[in-house]
Amino acid sequence: MSYRVFIAVAVLFLIDLYVFQGVKILMQSRTENTQRIISIVYWSFTVLCLSIILLGSIIDFHSWPKTIRTYSFALVVIHYFSKIFVVVFLLLDDVLRLFRWIYEYAQLHFFSSQSKPTSEAIRVSRIKFFSQLGFLVGSIPFISLIYGMIGSAFDFRVRKVKINFANLPDAFNGLKIVQVSDIHSGSYIGTNHLQRAIDLVMEQKADIIFFTGDLVNDIATEAEEFADEFMQLKAPLGVYSILGNHDYGDYYGRWNSPQEKHDNLERLKAFQKNLGWKLLLNEHTYIQKGNDEIALIGIEYLSGNHSFSKQAYGNMKEATTGLKEVPFKILLSHDPSHWNAEVTSKYKDIDLALAGHTHGAQFGVEIPGLRWSPAQYFYKQWAGLYKEGKQYIYVNRGLGFIGYPGRVGILPEITVIELNKA
Repeated sequence: MSYRVFIAVAVLFLIDLYVFQGVKILMQSRTENTQRIISIVYWSFTVLCLSIILLGSIIDFHSWPKTIRTYSFALVVIHYFSKIFVVVFLLLDDVLRLFRWIYEYAQLHFFSSQSKPTSEAIRVSRIKFFSQLGFLVGSIPFISLIYGMIGSAFDFRVRKVKINFANLPDAFNGLKIVQVSDIHSGSYIGTNHLQRAIDLVMEQKADIIFFTGDLVNDIATEAEEFADEFMQLKAPLGVYSILGNHDYGDYYGRWNSPQEKHDNLERLKAFQKNLGWKLLLNEHTYIQKGNDEIALIGIEYLSGNHSFSKQAYGNMKEATTGLKEVPFKILLSHDPSHWNAEVTSKYKDIDLALAGHTHGAQFGVEIPGLRWSPAQYFYKQWAGLYKEGKQYIYVNRGLGFIGYPGRVGILPEITVIELNKA
């Protein structure tokens, strides 16, 4: 077991201990029996959450039954994420208590003619209001995250976008693209939800389907479980795909050898090939329609955000070597930060880029007049359509989820992009 796990567990225990100080303030008016019950329930949840973390570091999470694995991790996320808000208000209370203590100490020792009391005689109690406000505010993300699991995790939305291009070949005027991204099949329990999503994709009657990475969380078997469902994805001009950061198995810490990890990736590539998907690995191809053709470039995972990039696999130079002059080019690149890092400066002839990766943080607000997500602090392009000069990028919000098994405000997406001749 890693020492980092022990440190994490110790920090989380201290958070629980600190929040319990606020609980004790709120329990002061309760009967002794009620206080005992509340304390037992509180620490039972703490023991359960910390046990999940410890067991996850000892026994491979992937060997757990999927339902238990998914929702036990969700319990830990919700438990501690909500408590962060309580901690903020308790800290504010403690800061004010410190200033009050300094003030009273100064009053008694420097501005009073009476006998000087000891420092221990000065008692500054907590303000009950801050504890109440902390738990009230903390209940908002708690309720939201619960609802995000029950009501929003599979609330698939079809988002339709029309983009005009002056250089689009006539034969491709009205081309309908369906983009799907970040399925994370290892997070799906059963086939019902994924089947409904695939039915929605097929209802769009796309000319071509693009999948922009993260088919799995870690290992190829996660996708193989849904082979029958994925096999249904068809389009007249084909289904094209790329790899995302999770597809390489970099986040799975239980490979027995580098060869096992390599074999897993090859298995995932073979799986997509068997589905009939055309997996682009730092390469390009051409899509023909009538007498016209456009270029499609697909690169392996490459990020412009180095603090989040586990490893770089993508190579634009390799992917575009030998690319002939065609009037219109589309790029599939999983991480949208790659667009500004390289595409908009060095490859200005790429008209449209399609990405995913961010999930819109699976948390945020998207209502008329207000659009916010924590993702925007890490990614300039984090969800939807963006334009710089004559170049466009569309960032898909993802179909699945990773970690927290739900979505709050940022709903799972199937994108329909219609290309039109300007």
